[in-house]
Amino acid sequence: MIKDDCIFCKLANGIFPTNTIYEDEDFRVILDNSPAAKGHSLIIPKQHFENIYSTDDAYLAKLLPVAKKVANALKKTFNCNGVNIVQNNEPAAGQTVFHLHVHVIPRYNDDKVGITWPQHEVDQDEQKKLADEIANNF
Repeated sequence: MIKDDCIFCKLANGIFPTNTIYEDEDFRVILDNSPAAKGHSLIIPKQHFENIYSTDDAYLAKLLPVAKKVANALKKTFNCNGVNIVQNNEPAAGQTVFHLHVHVIPRYNDDKVGITWPQHEVDQDEQKKLADEIANNF
């Protein structure tokens, strides 16, 4: 399904021009127009899914191999020191476009791309309780 009012549906399906670096029957991979780093790419499904919650498992199973292809191509092209693969869901997690997509970002030692968070010490008894609570929701 393609959603008429979705910009990413139009980008993924070639309705609007893009700087495409890879395409198959399910995905188009383009260079991000607001990159965090040179080569920052977006993997965009050709079907409309708002986020990971609404995407069927079979489609998601096709996504990670594409991310691997993109990561390898970026590594080969830019000789970067690493790659972030990022997928955001809902505004609290940084989602601003409500069409599932994955960022693949080349990284370099000491770059200023900020995809980190503070690490906190935890109580192991509390962690066990949290793990049990989460496990009960599968």
